[in-house]
Amino acid sequence: MSAPLIVLVGPMGVGKSTVGQLLAERLGTGYRDTDEDIVTAQGRAIAEIFVDEGEAAFRALEKEAVRTALVEHEGVLALGGGAILDPDTRALLAGQRVVYLSMDVEEAVKRTGLNAARPLLAVNPRKQWRELMEARRHLYEEVATAVVATDGRTPEEVTQAALDAVELTVSPGGRPQDPRPEDAVVSEVTRIEIGGTAGSDPYEVLVGRQLLGELGGLIGTKAKRVAVIHPEALAETGDALRADLAEQGYEAIAIQVPNAEEAKTAEVAAYCWKALGQSGFTRTDVIVGVGGGASTDLAGFVAATWLRGVRWIAVPTTVLAMVDAAVGGKTGINTAEGKNLVGSFHPPAGVLCDLAALDSLPVNDYVSGLAEVIKAGFIADPGILDLIESDPQAARTPAGPHTAELIVRSIKVKAEVVSSDLKEAGLREILNYGHTLGHAIEKNERYKWRHGAAVSVGMHFAAELGRLAGRLDDATADRHRAILEAVGLPLHYRYDQWPKLVENMKVDKKSRGDLLRFIVLDGLAKPTVLEGPDPAVLLAAYGEVGE
Repeated sequence: MSAPLIVLVGPMGVGKSTVGQLLAERLGTGYRDTDEDIVTAQGRAIAEIFVDEGEAAFRALEKEAVRTALVEHEGVLALGGGAILDPDTRALLAGQRVVYLSMDVEEAVKRTGLNAARPLLAVNPRKQWRELMEARRHLYEEVATAVVATDGRTPEEVTQAALDAVELTVSPGGRPQDPRPEDAVVSEVTRIEIGGTAGSDPYEVLVGRQLLGELGGLIGTKAKRVAVIHPEALAETGDALRADLAEQGYEAIAIQVPNAEEAKTAEVAAYCWKALGQSGFTRTDVIVGVGGGASTDLAGFVAATWLRGVRWIAVPTTVLAMVDAAVGGKTGINTAEGKNLVGSFHPPAGVLCDLAALDSLPVNDYVSGLAEVIKAGFIADPGILDLIESDPQAARTPAGPHTAELIVRSIKVKAEVVSSDLKEAGLREILNYGHTLGHAIEKNERYKWRHGAAVSVGMHFAAELGRLAGRLDDATADRHRAILEAVGLPLHYRYDQWPKLVENMKVDKKSRGDLLRFIVLDGLAKPTVLEGPDPAVLLAAYGEVGE
C-alpha cells in the first residue's frame, strides 16, 4: 500500500500549496492538493459548494478526497484547512509524516485580508481566526510529526524548515516552481506613490491581495477613533472592518449609507456628520471609506468637511473605484442640478486596492469599470489597449491574466497626472475624456445608468467629435468603437435626448460660462482641449452616437 512522502496540514492562507509545490520539486516527486481534487471532481469552486450545499456536505466530500489521496499519492500531499476536523481522517494520518504549517493571528489577517473566496473567514478576520484556531490548533498538533512556523519567513525558508524537521533528503538538481500568487506565503504588492501638491502630503496606492493588514499602519497611532463608511451592500465587510479595528484598540464605528449614487447627497453627508459628532470625532481621528466610487467620493467629502478636514483612507472594492474615484483626492456629492457640483480636493492618506474584492463583483459592474481603464489607454498608455485587445473576453473578468496589470497601469496614468495637477488647473482635465457627455447622460437618467456605461458612450462621442473637428485619425476613432464593443460596453444613447444633454453639459464643471469644453484626441495618447466647437459639428458627432 502506497503512502505520501509528506502530508501538509494547517489553516487556510498559510501557504500549503506554495510550500507543497516547492517541497515536491526539491524532493523530485509529485504534488497533490485535496481541495483541487474536490474542485476538479465537482466542477465548481469550494466557496460555491459551501453556499449551495452547506459545510456538512463539503466535509463529506473532503473526507473521501483525503482517503483516496492517502492511498493513491506517493509524493507531497496538502490537505484543506478543516480536513483534520474529521476523526476518521485523523486516524488515517496516524503513522504518516505530517507537517503542520502554523501562523499567528496578525500574520493570518495580512494573508487572508478581504478575500471573499475564503468561505469561513468572510467577516471579522481576527475574531474568526481566533475562533477557528481555538477549535483546530490541538487537532493540527495531534496529527503532526513536526510543527513549522511560517511567520516572517519566505516560502523557500519554510520549505527548508519542513525538510529539516522531518529529515528528508533533497533530490539533486531540483528547482522550485514559481509559487501561485493567490497562495504565496508573502503576497506581491505593488506600491504606487502619488506626489503631494498644493500643500497636500504624498500617499501610496497599494494594489495586491490580502491587504487588510496594511490598514492599521495607515491609520497610525495618533488616531483614537475610526469611522468606517460603507454602503448597505457591504454591510458585512463594513462591520468586519469595524470589529477588526476595535480589536486593535481603536474606538471604531460603522456608518452604513445607501448603495451607489444614492449615497452622494447632502442628506447622507449630514447623516455621516451627525454620527461623527455623536462619537466625539476629533481632528486626529480617521475615516475609512469602503466600497465603490460613490462610497469613496462620499467618504472623502465627509472627511474634507468635518472639522475642515480629517485624514481618510480609501478601500475601493470595484474596478471603477480603484482606478478612478479613490485616486487623486477629488471628493464630492451630487445635487439636482448635476453630478459632483459640490465637493473638495482632499487626498486620502492611503488607498488599499485589494484585488480579492473584485472576485465577487457582478459582471456588469466589473465591465463598467473597464471604461475608465480604456480611457487611460487612449489618453496616455496604449499598452492598456493592447492587453485588452489581445483577449477581450478575458478582460471582462477578474480571473483574466492581465487584471492586476490593467489596474496598476491605469492607476499609474492617473497618479502621474494628479501628482502634477491636484486641482485641475491644466493637465488634469485630460482625465475627463468622455466625461462631459457621460455626466450629462447620467444626470438625464437620474443616475440610474452605471458611470462606466455613460463614459463609454461619452468616449465614442469624443472620438467622433475629434474626427469631425479634424483632430483625430479615422483608425484611432474606429478603434474606440471596436474595443468598447468588444468588452460589452454601450456605444449609443437616445437620439431625441440631444437638446437635454446640451443643457446638462452647460452646467458641467468643465464648462466656462456658456462655452462648452471637451477633451478630444489629436492622436493616440495625445489629449487636448476643444473649446466652443461649432454646434453643427457637435450635432453631427452625436448623430454617430444617437439611435
